[in-house]
This record gives sequence, structure tokens and C-alpha cells, in this order.
Amino acid sequence: AWTEPTSFGGGFTEPQIADQSADSLHDHLLFQVALAQFDETESAIATAILYALDDDGFLEDTIDDIRASLAPDLLVSEEQVLSVLRRVQRMEPVGVASRGPAECIQVQLSVLPSTPGLDLARRLARSYLDLVADNNLPAMLKETGASQEQLDRALDQIRGLEPRPGARYDNRQDEYLVPDVYVRREEGEWVTSLSPDNDPRLRLNKYYIGLLRQSGGEDAKYLNGRLQEARWLLSSLELRNRTLLKVSQCIVEQQESFLEHGEAAMKPMILQDIANLAGVHESTVSRATTRKYMLTPRGLFELKYFFSSHVRTMDGGVVSATAVKAQIQALIEAEPSAKPLSDQELSRLLQQVGIKVARRTVAKYRESLGIGSSSERRRAHRRMTGHRS
Repeated sequence: AWTEPTSFGGGFTEPQIADQSADSLHDHLLFQVALAQFDETESAIATAILYALDDDGFLEDTIDDIRASLAPDLLVSEEQVLSVLRRVQRMEPVGVASRGPAECIQVQLSVLPSTPGLDLARRLARSYLDLVADNNLPAMLKETGASQEQLDRALDQIRGLEPRPGARYDNRQDEYLVPDVYVRREEGEWVTSLSPDNDPRLRLNKYYIGLLRQSGGEDAKYLNGRLQEARWLLSSLELRNRTLLKVSQCIVEQQESFLEHGEAAMKPMILQDIANLAGVHESTVSRATTRKYMLTPRGLFELKYFFSSHVRTMDGGVVSATAVKAQIQALIEAEPSAKPLSDQELSRLLQQVGIKVARRTVAKYRESLGIGSSSERRRAHRRMTGHRS
């Protein structure tokens, strides 16, 4: 939730935001990576892994995507990425960066101390997790050959685990959205800038750098390693911000018509389009636009919002799915309340303006807008008119 600015004239009125003092999952992990004994390459891989996590703490990208997202001069093997991934998965919360609940549970079981039922629990998690999910006790007893007592102990181990590693950090229900990017009109041009909050408030302490220069032996070697990691972390954060700004500028350039005229003027655009414009890998664009928000004169939008598939027009051109949805909504808002338009009628009206969309596609778009079918809208109208009488 956010409060709409009262003015987009000389400057922005800052949206109201919630207290941001609580660590996010990403911040919590980034702190652990900074403290871990990673070399420079491993730190780069670990940070790339963190930026590939979803809200539940699962890894969204493939190993190849992570390799491709690294700096061009950083050539790493699949095994190097997997090695760092295994170390990240054992950070707090254990199981983070797993590729699904099954792997998450297996990772959590792998770090538990030996206790009765643990070996069987690991076997169940590895081969029979579907039976565990269904609580199919007879099948588990048959497949494992375990006794009821042994099975109960193993299941107790599994049921005490967290299948969603990021659950403890999930405050999405009551969070306020904070803009990462601002877009405003200045002298006829669209100007894109990053929020000041995106600037990393981290600096290297010159006093401690001076002490480092005076030390020697193993202490100097250790401290030099930590200094290099700190410098790399700062460099990584700066690169992330440059990428976010570049990607945002490309989005604004592509979607100027939306900013000026609204959803009906949204252009079709996919991740690869922006990747080509920004000169980065598609997975980099995906990460840069996930859970990042842009404040515009038309409101606050997640960067992902600006991407949509295309629909062919009658003359061979294309129009974005977002624009088609806007037209469907406009047609429904203008329909006679007592005689709502069916999906087939909406499809026919769209064809009259050159957009060929099948009835089932209209239904899919209508449902995504949270609009009921024509019969549901008709019933709602009758209830309202009946209540008034």
C-alpha cells in the first residue's frame, strides 16, 4: 500500500513507507556472504545466487543463468557454481537457495546431528517425499520396510523442518512498497533516476586500512583478504545500481506511450528486448526487475509490469496484452448494466478495431482483471436493482 503523491511538478512527494528496520532475507544472506571465507570469484558467484532467489528463498535461475549473469571476464565452471551453491544452502536459514521444497528438506536433514530416525528421514526425503506429503503411511511402511515406531520418528524429523526457507522473512502481506526508481517529465523529456535509498551506505574505514598497512605476517594476509572482499562487495552493489538504472532507462524509452497515454498504449515487450538494448544477459534483466518498483506520474509499478506478450492485429502488426486488457476493461465499463457483453461479443468488438482475439483468450484476460463473466455481472446488477426497490 502507498499514498499517491499530491504533485508531480517540481519534484516528487515521497510515498508513505513502512519501517524498513527489519532485515530482509536478502540483506541477512548478503551479510553472511560478506563474512564468509569466500575468495573474490566465489563472492561474485554467491552474490549472483542471492539475486536469483524468489520471495520464498528458492533459487529461480538455472546454473547456466547464474554463470551467464557474472562479469564477462569471470569464467566459471558449473562445478564452481554448484560448490558455492552448496555453501550458500547451509547458511541461515538452512536450505535457502534450494531448487524446491524437496531439496530444501534434504539440505536441512543433511546438517542435523545423528539421532534415531534421521537416516530413515533422509531416505524418505530423497525418494518418497510424495508419500510423506500425502501421509500415505501404508505405502511408506511397505517401501521402506521400517517399523511403525521407526517411521514415526523419521516423520517427526521431517515435520519439524521448514519447506519454505524464506518463510520467517515473509512480510509481504503488510509491507509498504518503496520506489527504487523515479520517472518524471522535465522539459518535454522523460528522466529516470534511482532512489537515494539505493545508494549503498557502506564505506571502507580509512583508520582500519591504515592499521592494515602497519601489520604484517598472517594478520596482514588475513586482513588483506577481508579488505579485498569488502571492496568487491562495494563494487558489486555499484554494478547492481548501474544495471538497475540502465534497465529502467530502457524500459522508459520503450514505454513512453504508456507514460503519456496509459495502459491502452502499452507496447508489447519481453525481457530479451531490454537485454538487447541494455547490452546484458536476459537473466540479468529478470533479476534487475524482480521486486523493484518504479514511481511514475501514473502510479507505482513493479518493473515486471511493463513486460507483456503481444497479440496480432488484423493488419499484421502487434499490440501488447496489457493494451488489450485495457480495451476489454473499457468495453465492460461502458456496457449496459442490464445486458453485459459476453466474451464472444467482446471478441467481436475487438475485431472491429483490428484486434483478433479468440473468445477463450478474452475470457482469460477478463479473469486476470478480476472481472466476472457476463452472467455473473448480470446477477450482480439484478441484486443491486432488487435491493434498491
